[in-house]
Amino acid sequence: MKRFNKKTIVIAVVAVLVLTGIVLVVGGGQSDAKKKDETGPKPALAVTTVQPSQASLPIYLTANGTVTAWQEAIIGSESNGLKLTDVRANVGDVVKRGQVLATFSVASVNAELAQARASLMEAEANAADAKNNAERARTLETTGALSTQQINQYLTTEQTAKAKAEAAKALLAVQEVRLSQTQVLASDDGVISARNATVGSVVSAGTELFRLIRQGRLEWRAEVTSAELGRLKTGTPALITAANSTQVKGKVRMIAPTVDAQNRAALVYVDLAPTAADVAPVRAGMFATGQFDLGNSTAVTVPQQAIVIRDGFSYVFRMNPDNRVTQIKVQPGRRMADRIEIISGVPTDAVLVANGAGFLNDGDLVKVVTETPAAAESAKEQKAATPAAGATVATK
Repeated sequence: MKRFNKKTIVIAVVAVLVLTGIVLVVGGGQSDAKKKDETGPKPALAVTTVQPSQASLPIYLTANGTVTAWQEAIIGSESNGLKLTDVRANVGDVVKRGQVLATFSVASVNAELAQARASLMEAEANAADAKNNAERARTLETTGALSTQQINQYLTTEQTAKAKAEAAKALLAVQEVRLSQTQVLASDDGVISARNATVGSVVSAGTELFRLIRQGRLEWRAEVTSAELGRLKTGTPALITAANSTQVKGKVRMIAPTVDAQNRAALVYVDLAPTAADVAPVRAGMFATGQFDLGNSTAVTVPQQAIVIRDGFSYVFRMNPDNRVTQIKVQPGRRMADRIEIISGVPTDAVLVANGAGFLNDGDLVKVVTETPAAAESAKEQKAATPAAGATVATK
């Protein structure tokens, strides 16, 4: 009986050990399978996708240049040796044609004018006396009371006196002109851009007193390379941005007929829209950057966030059927708001990563999610709060 019990106990112990081993083997296998499942490939990131779309984008040509006066008139002194007594205009003043800008002393001119008048009266009196004498000589010509020589002398005296009267009249006109020149007048409507006139100075004829921007008109002289000149024509609209970020519209007035041999660029003259002198957004002498509007063209565009810049190059991530991405180098072009043109690199039917592209590498496994309406609305509000970039140049 004791032997039977001992044998039974041994068998039971062995059975327990066998069952324990089976459980351990099965459990270990399940654990290994679980670990294997856990170490399998996982998506690197949840992303949204987008396809390239076509849009009409403006074509701009960018150039640099200087704002200058359309035409600048020099207003100088026509009188010689007169003293300036009054200066009535200063730099920045808006003036009208014929407006008095400065005056000279008229004392000496008035004295010479009075002398010229007296000389004219004397000459006219002498001419009248000579005329009467000549008339009497003509009446006595047939009577023989006067010799032919005497008659010719009276006739010559008449002509000489008449000539002296005309000379005195011309001298009076000269003095009257000198009197009018004691007032310096604006030669045209415009804005005074420089003033050299000083009260009390005695100036000679031809001395520059003022400079005038005719009609207040300004122009932008843009430097355009010879390769780009063919894209411009008279009337092409332009938008000029000055160094102070102010903008003004203009139109091409003329294209220079020659190209500079040094830099191979030609000047394009752009008439700027007229503005009040006191609120002019641009002024003569300013450096300005401008864009010529060359029309619109259809382009393939993608959202700005779909493009990743690495090592100075632009890339997009294309979705593959196995949810892995391929990094593709692209050539970006023009930009309008949050859309960027893709000149080359991807076909129009490609599916690209939109949100999340900046965190990916070539070959990553991703999970494609749909943007929720709430997220889309939030992105829209954020975009509206951020000032949109204007259409920037990437000439095409």
